[in-house]
Amino acid sequence: MERRQLGGTDVEVTRIILGCGNFGGIGSAPEFFGQGESEDEAFRIMDAAWEFGITTFDTADAYGGGRSETMVGKWMASRGVKPDLMTKTFNPMEAGADQGLARARMTRQLESSLERLGVDRVDVYLAHAFDPDVPADDLVGTFEQLAGIGLIRTWGVSNFDAEQLRSLLSAAKPAIVQNSYSLLDRADEPELAHLCVEFAISYAPFGPLAGGWLTGKYKRDEPAPEGSRMAMRPGP
Repeated sequence: MERRQLGGTDVEVTRIILGCGNFGGIGSAPEFFGQGESEDEAFRIMDAAWEFGITTFDTADAYGGGRSETMVGKWMASRGVKPDLMTKTFNPMEAGADQGLARARMTRQLESSLERLGVDRVDVYLAHAFDPDVPADDLVGTFEQLAGIGLIRTWGVSNFDAEQLRSLLSAAKPAIVQNSYSLLDRADEPELAHLCVEFAISYAPFGPLAGGWLTGKYKRDEPAPEGSRMAMRPGP
């Protein structure tokens, strides 16, 4: 599996990254915590990815309300291997809990992520969404502080549009932008993609199959198969 450097840093990831958003839930939606892939299913997926040379895993603190990170951590411990780890924060860990990118919250959430993963450091830490209440300088300062004490190697952002990325660039350059992109979702093409090229920021698309719509397993005007992702949470 080919590897790529992130945004001019010394951090490398595999060209294909395993998304762990459905381990123990379906993304960060509290109403689906405990659904998605079971631990046994998640382990089989991670085993298959590792066998194919996919050694970069992407998760988030709120995926499954912490279940995704816990499953990844248990799998690493049981297999005795260490993938490149990407995790994220912004969303609440349960319905009604706090959210956002305030420094105290990000630090707390990263520490809890490290505990669930069973590691001392993650390779990439991402802001999982834009927080209008946190100035760009403050967000960058938090990332730099976390890197300075050795808890992360580099940082990036997810679910930022072009205007939000441009505001961040006034303070510093993220190593990576992770956004939705597929043949059905090309919103990043006009502006954000050009910003990534101009500033040498790595771009990691998630949802390239639009949640399964581009696989052929869902048919127009037919109900989604029982137990499928679309049956539980419609939409790409």
